[in-house]
Parts: sequence; C-alpha cells; structure tokens
Amino acid sequence: SLALSPRNALTLLFSSYRNLLARKQSARLDKHSDLGWKLFGKAPLRENAQKDSKRIQKEYEDKAGRPSKPPSPKQNVRKNLDFEPLSTTALILEDRPANLPAKPAEEAQKHRQQYEEMVVQAKKRELKEAQRRKKQLEERCRVEESIGNAVLTWNNEILPNWETMWCSRKVRDLWWQGIPPSVRGKVWSLAIGNELNITHELFDICLARAKERWRSFSTGASEVENEDAGFSAADREASLELIKLDISRTFPNLCIFQQGGPYHDMLHSILGAYTCYRPDVGYVQGMSFIAAVLILNLDTADAFIAFSNLLNKPCQMAFFRVDHGLMLTYFAAFEVFFEENLPKLFAHFKKNNLTPDIYLIDWIFTLYSKSLPLDLACRIWDVFCRDGEEFLFRTALGILKLFEDILTKMDFIHMAQFLTRLPEDLPAEELFASIATIQMQSRNKKWAQVLTALQKDSREMEKGSPSLRH
Repeated sequence: SLALSPRNALTLLFSSYRNLLARKQSARLDKHSDLGWKLFGKAPLRENAQKDSKRIQKEYEDKAGRPSKPPSPKQNVRKNLDFEPLSTTALILEDRPANLPAKPAEEAQKHRQQYEEMVVQAKKRELKEAQRRKKQLEERCRVEESIGNAVLTWNNEILPNWETMWCSRKVRDLWWQGIPPSVRGKVWSLAIGNELNITHELFDICLARAKERWRSFSTGASEVENEDAGFSAADREASLELIKLDISRTFPNLCIFQQGGPYHDMLHSILGAYTCYRPDVGYVQGMSFIAAVLILNLDTADAFIAFSNLLNKPCQMAFFRVDHGLMLTYFAAFEVFFEENLPKLFAHFKKNNLTPDIYLIDWIFTLYSKSLPLDLACRIWDVFCRDGEEFLFRTALGILKLFEDILTKMDFIHMAQFLTRLPEDLPAEELFASIATIQMQSRNKKWAQVLTALQKDSREMEKGSPSLRH
C-alpha cells in the first residue's frame, strides 16, 4: 500500500464524505419526486401523483407481501349505479385500508343505505331542475309562437287597414298584450301621428343648424342666428352641455348611447335638432330617454318626427315647459282617481305628506323608460300610444296598487325612496294585471272630464284672485 501524506489523507477523507452526502441527498430527492409531494407545494406534482384508493391499497399490499383480494360486492355498488352525485360522501362505500380493522357489517349496511338515499335525493333534484328547464323552454316556445302569429296579424291584417281597424276590439286586445318588436316602431308612428307635418327635409335642416351651432360654440364664435333671437348664447350653450351630459346617463347599462356607442350620434342629432326646431322649449332633462326609446324602434328621421309630435301632446308640453299651474292640475286629477281606487293608501300618503310630484314627475318626464325595465317600459308605451296620457296616470296607480301592502308599512322617507327607485325585476304580467283593475272613472266622470273640470276651476280661481292675476 502507498503511504499517504497527512494532507492527502485528509483530502481523500473529505471527498469520500462529500460523495456519500450527495448520494443521500439525491436518494431523498428521488423519493420526494416519486411521491410527487413536497410540503407547501414547492415541488411540482407529477401527472400520476393522485392515486385512487384502490391503487394505493394494491401497492401497499404488494409491498407488504399480501395477495390482493378480489373486489367485494360492496365495492361494485357504485359501478352499478346509473347516477352518482359528485361528492366526497361517496367515499362511505369504500372499504377501509387493509392495515385498519374492517367495517362491521351493520356499519357497512348503514353507510350503503345513506349513500343510496343521497343518490335518490340527488336524482330528485336533478329531475326537478330538468322539469324547470323544460317548462321554461316550453314557455319560451309558446311566447315566440304567439309573437310570430301576432306579427302576421299586424302585418297582413291591421297595418294595411289601419284607419278602419286600429280602434277595433280585436286590435285593442292585441295592443294590450304587447306589440311585437318588429312592428312596434311602425305602430307607434301611426298612433302618435304627425300633426306638426314634419318632413325628413325639415329634420335635415334642423340637424344642419344644430351642427353649425355646435361648431360655432366649439370655435368660440358669438354670432346669433335670427331664429334664435330672444334666447341668450348662455342659454343655448347650457342646453348643449346638458344634452352632452344627459346622453352619457341614458341607459348606461346598454352602453350603446354613450360616447363611442353605435347610437350616440343618432341620439345627439335628434336632441340637437329638436332644440333648433323648438328653441322656446329647448332641451329638458328626461328628453334623452324618450328619444333613445324611439331610436331603438325607428330610423333617425322617423324617430325625430315621432319625438317632436309626442312632446307636443298637452301633458308632455305641460311638463317639459314646466307649466306649474297645469302640472298641479294633472296632479289634482291623479289624486281624484287615487282616492277612488286606493282609499287606504291615499290616506296613508296624505298622513305622511307624500305628494304626487315626488314620484310622478320622473315617471311622466321619461314615460317610465327610466323607472321601469326597458322591455316593460315599451309595453307601457304600447298602450300609451293607444289610450293617450290617461294611461300614464293609470299605470302610476297600477304600480301603487301592486306595492300597496309594502307602502302602507313605510314612512315618508322610505316611500319616497322606494317609488323613485322601483324594483328592477318587476314582473310585466303582474303589473298589467294590477293596471287592469284600476278604474279611470270617478262619479261617472272619465279622466278627460275630470281634468277639464279642474282646469276650468283653476282658471276661475286665477281670475278671481288678484295675487294670482298679478
């Protein structure tokens, strides 16, 4: 043997120790890698790391030198099931590992019964859900078939003979059920009419003036057009700014009227053109919602014609021109029918000093398009086009009747908050059923007669009161 110097012997000993340490560390890492497991998940799991209970049991028996037993009938129960709930509770049918005492027969039987009960309950839930989906599908098909038949009736029978059929009993019933979206715009245009004789050419002229005005304000020009005499530049600029602000707040959930949306320019054009067509009215908050609903159902020029004629109706003109006297007359007429139909709720409102203007103004200004879901608001518009302003107030009474039980338990603040922010999931059929129960007749007088009488009384009071006259 060769003699080693002390230094060489020390080096050799250190090298052997390092190699031994490296082999132990490598073996430990291989073991961790085989199991695919490391505390806190710092080592990635292998693809086959998750082993089912039977495989783990078999490997354990192989290592222990025990023969693997054939699966018991209990283990085959799950294989024979047509339906199995996705739940860890299914593990109650598994036998215990071989290194643990076997389940007693009574416990195994109990677990099997519990599992079968869970399967039965899961099947019932699945069946109930399937029946619900089937019912929804059948209802959707029924509605679609009904709409399809209504479209044919409107297109083939009613619209070609509008003048003779629009007021018939059959058409009025179809109107109440809701006008199909594909013909809604055409029906609205015919029902609203065009008493102002507005043409597409007039719309183009008003729109051109509006665009010129926008350019003049953007460039800081101060020239005043002849047709705007009497209206200050500050008023016109404020009106344009208000249009811009209101458009951004019009049906924000739809994201189609805001800047960059597909209908932004159309809405801006109609509102701008109207301020040029009716500078005496200008733009008033709430108009954007009415114009937006029309845009969704009509072309731009036709929407402008319907919009202008709609706002020219007595009720809308009273509100948009803020004619306080006439607005108070409308509120007084509403309260006559309120007391007639809902005396208990009427007394509760009076007791809490909740006046109609608190909730009616927003409903009337936007024709419910801001207060109700859009599809429901369109159905309100359908009958409004048929029955006129009376239906707006009848709808208000229908809403109050629908929520009468809730409102009678509220104080002033909560009633005002509730009525200015109605539930978003308001069912259309329930609301229309509630509206149908409202009788617009008081002491043998209809809405128009009551309103006319109140207007006459109001004029006589003005004539007889020096303070009102001056």
